[in-house]
Amino acid sequence: GLVRDRNVILGARTGRPIRDHSLRVGRNARVRSGTVIYGGTSIGDDLQTGHNVVIREENRIGDALKIWNNSCIDYGCTIGNNVRIHNNVYVCQYTEIGDDVFLAPGVMLANDKYPVRFEGLKGPTIGRGAIVGMNATLMPEVKIGDEAVIGAGSVVTKDVPARRMAFGNPARVVGTVDAFQRARAGSPAKSRRKK
Repeated sequence: GLVRDRNVILGARTGRPIRDHSLRVGRNARVRSGTVIYGGTSIGDDLQTGHNVVIREENRIGDALKIWNNSCIDYGCTIGNNVRIHNNVYVCQYTEIGDDVFLAPGVMLANDKYPVRFEGLKGPTIGRGAIVGMNATLMPEVKIGDEAVIGAGSVVTKDVPARRMAFGNPARVVGTVDAFQRARAGSPAKSRRKK
């Protein structure tokens, strides 16, 4: 069930020494032009890529990944099911992303506390169902809890607990997702729309 455009490279060979160079992609993949997926990676069913996507080696990716134009998943990541990665997103090496996560356009993930040292790299851990807003940056080793929401343009330097909302530079927890949803449900604009 693989559908792929011209100008797609599947199984590109890395210069890094890895044990297994084989590429595994599940059923019903749709891979668009300019995409490069390296060998040594395993991807589940229902993959969809935009144009000019790069997925590096030694990644373990679940079902139904949707990754849009000009985004990159670097090597050594673990990504769950039903993850959506929008345009111009960089997922750094050794990142962990849970099921049902959404990364908005321009999200940047970092893994190196001391740039250019290339030792002890560890990307963020993003919990199940979390939402990371447009142009947010997550610094190395931060943990974003399940169903947390990170506001657009935020720089996250500390962990954010589950079902909390955080924004700013540096990002600070400003409330709970539940309180936001209750306030939104009772807002005058919402009430007018129901009439």
